[in-house]
Amino acid sequence: MQLIADQVYIEEQFSGVVLGAISLGHGLIQIDAPPSPEDGRSWRAALLSLNSGVERFLVNLDSHPDRTLGVRAMDCTVIAHEKTAQAFRNRPNTFKSQPEETGADWEAVVGLGTIRWAPPEITFTERMVIQWSNMPVVLEHHSGPASGAVWVVIPESKVVFIGDMAVKGQPPFLANANLVEWIASLELFLNSEYRNSLIVSSRGGLIGLKDVEAQLVLIQEIHQKVESIGKTPEGMDELEAIIPGLVTSLKTPADRLKQYTQRLRHGLRQYYLRRYHPASSNLDAEEE
Repeated sequence: MQLIADQVYIEEQFSGVVLGAISLGHGLIQIDAPPSPEDGRSWRAALLSLNSGVERFLVNLDSHPDRTLGVRAMDCTVIAHEKTAQAFRNRPNTFKSQPEETGADWEAVVGLGTIRWAPPEITFTERMVIQWSNMPVVLEHHSGPASGAVWVVIPESKVVFIGDMAVKGQPPFLANANLVEWIASLELFLNSEYRNSLIVSSRGGLIGLKDVEAQLVLIQEIHQKVESIGKTPEGMDELEAIIPGLVTSLKTPADRLKQYTQRLRHGLRQYYLRRYHPASSNLDAEEE
């Protein structure tokens, strides 16, 4: 666990997403949970060492399984955007581990078995403030990578957790994306006061403005290419043809080549079907 600002911690050692913790006198605010049950137990044990009050909240930055599979094991009140709650309403009550090829990190976790989802108990639409001390924690809705994506902002500490809005060294998840809204959110961030904050990416840890700018360029490129393919009969084949160039531009390490290629293949396919052939898409809302 790394202290990045007064009372604000991140954890990058677990498979899945980068986790966050805000230790306050009234209680502990957690950001996301690891998908692995073993990692969840380790994370809970580590959190016991923080000098915080007895209350526990957990914020899900969106509905992706990498950050939501392990939530029930954290045994605390869950907060998320209303559209994330809607995604859970579209899912079966339980998750059954089975082979999938979405390029997500949870697919490599051994021993998941059957897990009951932990839907959010508290939801909001645009903005929510947790006032547990003189250091308020602000939750803001900024769609793009998912319709229910949120940022967690700690103004006093100048820290902002942006989830999957900008990822570093890996391809973004596109299956549930709205690329136009994603571009708008990235541009908003780059022109806001948050540009001077410590930026925490759920897939990259602490990142800089150059990483956010690079993400904007990548999403704009993907959007332009997908729009140019449009409704052409050869759309799927043309989508496949752009993947190698995207993987190369990300300088993908050899041990992640298969996973990241599949992530782009799955994401581009689902995005394309949802946008241009919705009747052919069998995706439920927010299922990655």
